[in-house]
Amino acid sequence: MTTARSHQIDLSATPYYHCMTRCVRRAYLCGHNKETGKDYSYRKDWIVSRIKYLADIFAIHICAYAVMSNHYHLVLFVNDTLASQWSEEEVQSRWGQIFPQDAKSLSSYSKKEAAYKVSLWRHRLMDISWFMRCLNEKIARASNKEDETKGRFWEGRFKSQALLDEGAVLSAMAYVDLNPIRAKTAEALETSDFTSIQERLQMLAKQLKQKNAINKTQQPKHLMPLKTPHQHQMPKIGFALKDYLDLVDSTGRVIREGKRGVIPQKVLPILSRLNLNPKEWVNMVEHLQNRFSYAIGHSAKLLKFNCENRHYGPKGILYSKKYYFTVA
Repeated sequence: MTTARSHQIDLSATPYYHCMTRCVRRAYLCGHNKETGKDYSYRKDWIVSRIKYLADIFAIHICAYAVMSNHYHLVLFVNDTLASQWSEEEVQSRWGQIFPQDAKSLSSYSKKEAAYKVSLWRHRLMDISWFMRCLNEKIARASNKEDETKGRFWEGRFKSQALLDEGAVLSAMAYVDLNPIRAKTAEALETSDFTSIQERLQMLAKQLKQKNAINKTQQPKHLMPLKTPHQHQMPKIGFALKDYLDLVDSTGRVIREGKRGVIPQKVLPILSRLNLNPKEWVNMVEHLQNRFSYAIGHSAKLLKFNCENRHYGPKGILYSKKYYFTVA
């Protein structure tokens, strides 16, 4: 029995979520299908472009993404504070970029009905389910039209996991950014196409080629920024860009070599600060989806979330105790 989406996404518990959608029958509808010989890899560009387009409209920021041949991952941050600050005109303008007919018809409503509509749109513009719907439906329709077929393109509802603390956010982002390396479709982060980590690295490389780059570090426009020494944009992810890049690079090397290895000392502080066990870090990243269900985080937070959202038989408690140090 599936769990209601309202029980899986609870902004009072956390604004961070890991979402995943898979193509129907796990078919390679966004990659090279060896059985048919057809290559649909260009559709990955469609997905990335649509993600960025919607991120400019919704009050939802992209922390990480990875588009694979038969599925894609997102780590999202819901900025409900931003949505509450929009004027009614801005809400109408934003919604109209996706549903122009809705915005045009607003003038035909009474003042009270129009206010209700705008309020409804404001809520939807910070709703992950609506974000995923606007993303998936567009890609499905374009793909089915191209293939001259009908029916499902995506495999039912998207899956989501609540990220209850910074350790969970870090783990989910690393899990997503390392997807191509885990799948053996890329050997290094810089060659991991259609991922946020590649985009961050490309921007950093561009900055380093410029004079005084350390004083004007910029990050990709459509990605939620990580902390840098001279960056004051809000909101931002709570750990440093350099720490994150070092950690993901080191983790990717261990995973790529197919053996347990040791994470270098220089990247251990970020794990310790977030209460994560360095000896179990690689295990956590490799098995994030399998060993957790609707939420990821320290066992205490996981139990609280499962209790409040009526999830019986919570999955991941034992692994959480293994991956996290006990908080005194």
